Amino acid sequence: MNTSTHLLNLLLSTLFITIMARVAIPVPEALGGIPITGQSLAVLLVGLLLPFPWGGGAVLLYLLLGGLGLPVFAEGGSGWSSFSGGSGGFLIGFFIAALGMGLLRRRGWGQHLGYSLLANGLGTVVIVGSGLLWLAHLYGWGKALEYGFYPFWPGAIVKILLGGFIAWGMLRKRKAA
Repeated sequence: MNTSTHLLNLLLSTLFITIMARVAIPVPEALGGIPITGQSLAVLLVGLLLPFPWGGGAVLLYLLLGGLGLPVFAEGGSGWSSFSGGSGGFLIGFFIAALGMGLLRRRGWGQHLGYSLLANGLGTVVIVGSGLLWLAHLYGWGKALEYGFYPFWPGAIVKILLGGFIAWGMLRKRKAA
């Protein structure tokens, strides 16, 4: 692929993450108020579907646009304050996970279903782990688990499965073409 194709994929992927961030299931404030969104699924897909480091670049652009005030984060959130609130660790985890997924793709992980599922699982661990570390810093471990893990683990499993099957199918199809 040439550079202009990579740039187009980067822009489209950033738009995809933005759209998926709008897919949100609200979580009551009593459970932390951090919504369950489609953005983590989008980050996993972008990270595994784009070659390294372009997936990380798409996520970085997404984070920069949100930080600069464009309402691209979950529920239309934006601004640098998003990084200091409860979602901050998850946002940083998106970037780290996308880079890691790109490295796994480079090793062919997306082309085999088991590895694609495992890559999505590892990406999820990075995102959730980063989020939990930040929440523990803000509120302590008990609240971090209550706000950032317990409400999300069933959805995380669904996203791992969806992301794994979608990425595998797309990369397999691309390889056959």
